[in-house]
Amino acid sequence: MNTIETKNAPAAIGPYSQAKTIGNLLFASGQIPVDPATGEVPGPGIEEQAEQSCKNVGAILAAAGSGYDKVIKTTCFLADIADFAAFNAVYAKYFTSKPARSCVAVKDIPKGCLCEIEVIAEL
Repeated sequence: MNTIETKNAPAAIGPYSQAKTIGNLLFASGQIPVDPATGEVPGPGIEEQAEQSCKNVGAILAAAGSGYDKVIKTTCFLADIADFAAFNAVYAKYFTSKPARSCVAVKDIPKGCLCEIEVIAEL
């Protein structure tokens, strides 16, 4: 088992890793929309935040030698299910291979974010 760590995605803010690999699989922790360069959450809207979460996932995939096209499964968390359609519009630009997915609304997301995305991918 290997640990994946990249400065191109937000650092873990707790006792966990950005991602782990085992065999030919990557298991990435949920990525909230924090800009790794500034530590800030972009914009007030779901579109800006979904873009940043997707970019953070992409940085972890790249650090592991994978890519969006190798994602098998995503789990998406929304602070408000009313953002589902707007979130999907951004998500669809990145996850073009249409991986299996769960998308649920939750009570709270760290740092008051509107979304979080975790993935399982092939290396």
